[in-house]
Amino acid sequence: MPENNASARDRVFAEPVSAIGDFKFSKDVASVFDDMVERSVPFYTEIQRMIGEMAADFVKSGTRVYDFGCSTGSSMLALHDHVPPDVRFVGVDSSEEMLERCRARLVKKGFRRPHELRCEDLNAGARVENASLALMVLTLQFIRPLRRERLMADIFRGLNGDGCLILVEKVLGEDSFFNRLFIQYYYEMKRRNGYSQTEIAQKREALENVLIPYRLMENRELLLRTGYRYVDVFFKWYNFCGMVAVK
Repeated sequence: MPENNASARDRVFAEPVSAIGDFKFSKDVASVFDDMVERSVPFYTEIQRMIGEMAADFVKSGTRVYDFGCSTGSSMLALHDHVPPDVRFVGVDSSEEMLERCRARLVKKGFRRPHELRCEDLNAGARVENASLALMVLTLQFIRPLRRERLMADIFRGLNGDGCLILVEKVLGEDSFFNRLFIQYYYEMKRRNGYSQTEIAQKREALENVLIPYRLMENRELLLRTGYRYVDVFFKWYNFCGMVAVK
């Protein structure tokens, strides 16, 4: 289900302020979120296309697809034409403002699949049942590190045999040398996409205590420790990666 990005232009951090608070998925962020991820996440549209492509091989008739951190529904829309018609979608997000945007967007885009949207804090765990696919697209990085093991275990238990987890994350470099370079390349990408130095600096400060990335190998080890049989990387761009794991 292709779509054009109709989101307002992201100017959340455009004006200099004296004190930067922690980043929140507020009404202001929700209203520009689609533009924000398109300009801030490398190859975001291609990642969503790849998710839809992989879903076709894992999602089974009569099961559920969970999108943890569903935001405005981009991943559910990307899967619309790739999975059986009786699959039920469950979108979970901790921000009611994002879910309001998601509801309106799904209606606007003609999303016809059975679905429900839940406002839940994933730091408290997840309720999962009869799932053939779970998505965490730029979500785990916002979960407090001490709560990640439990959350991943909850998702794993709710996946059916041969079920699949797709994890997309911002990651640290494996050592400080490459980490510095990758961050530099990332900020250059954001500048190419129209963000000013002020916007880059203020958003970085807002995210400092909110978005806590792991190294790619730390995420891989977490998935294997949780119990997945197969784990591989399907996407990598400097300090962003996509991983796929099969139960």
